[in-house]
Amino acid sequence: MKIVIPAAGQGIRLRPHTHTLPKVMLPVAGRPIIGHILADVARLDPQEVRLVVGYRGDTIERYAERAFPDLPIRLVWQKEQLGLGHAVLQALEPGDRDEVLVILGDTVFDVDYARVVAHDSHVLGVRPVPDPERFGIVELDAAGGAITRLVEKPAEPKGNLALVGLYFVRDGELLRKALAGLVDDDSRTKGEYQLTDALQRMIEAGERFVPYQIGGWYDCGKSETLLATNRALLDLRPPENTPQGVERSVLIPPVHVGPRCAIENSIVGPHVSLAEGVTIRDAIVRDTILADGARVEGAVLEGSIVGPEARVLGRARTVNLGDNSEVTW
Repeated sequence: MKIVIPAAGQGIRLRPHTHTLPKVMLPVAGRPIIGHILADVARLDPQEVRLVVGYRGDTIERYAERAFPDLPIRLVWQKEQLGLGHAVLQALEPGDRDEVLVILGDTVFDVDYARVVAHDSHVLGVRPVPDPERFGIVELDAAGGAITRLVEKPAEPKGNLALVGLYFVRDGELLRKALAGLVDDDSRTKGEYQLTDALQRMIEAGERFVPYQIGGWYDCGKSETLLATNRALLDLRPPENTPQGVERSVLIPPVHVGPRCAIENSIVGPHVSLAEGVTIRDAIVRDTILADGARVEGAVLEGSIVGPEARVLGRARTVNLGDNSEVTW
């Protein structure tokens, strides 16, 4: 089996953090987004993992080689951003009929991948959503067991099962031909070659696709969803390391503390993720992600993302308050 992970996006909605890092390298719950995905798929013992990269792809390459030296990873460069379908096509080779599992590089799933790939049909990961007009939606047959149609952001959706970014195709060559057909016909949706359009062509050609409902679906495409994913993953996968470098401080779990961190006279947590070399002094930090080398002193942080080597510096204040007083900073 081959695993394809499209990870070439710039992550415009996550600026300023993606000015210097590709989206999939942003930290969440103790490791980069792509690190969670690679750790999960490593359990499948795949023949090869193909990372489709573009923007600052060398950063992804260095991380993958260091963090997953035993995983057979190959980088595939997408020189032009022409859509998800185009990205997946770059990773498929003519005549390769192996099974293919496609996982979006900015989404972490709480799913048993082994059960997904055990199906004898093609599989699309789905989940019910309250606003189906914002997603690619699957339509099912009368029995509800097979997918009959895929519609990208329908104005009048027939159902609420959204595609979540997990696709298992039992024959990679069939998928490659469907994607190549889109390019040959220059068939684009909203200016891009869409994976859903290729899958629809396969359905119309008689291929059987079945839905697989996903339990946990953690999107990392915006700052607020990145923080929500950080909270969810810290709850779901509590850190197992013993924090070092903590002096006269209180940690309220779950908190991930990376190597060579220094925490002094502070309250940290819950739902805080500290990367390597973070310094926190005389501060209160909760619901926050701090990247490598970030520094927080004399401040109160909540719902924040602080990039590599960035500093948040506050100052001490003195108050003299009487009855029924209130101070807000």
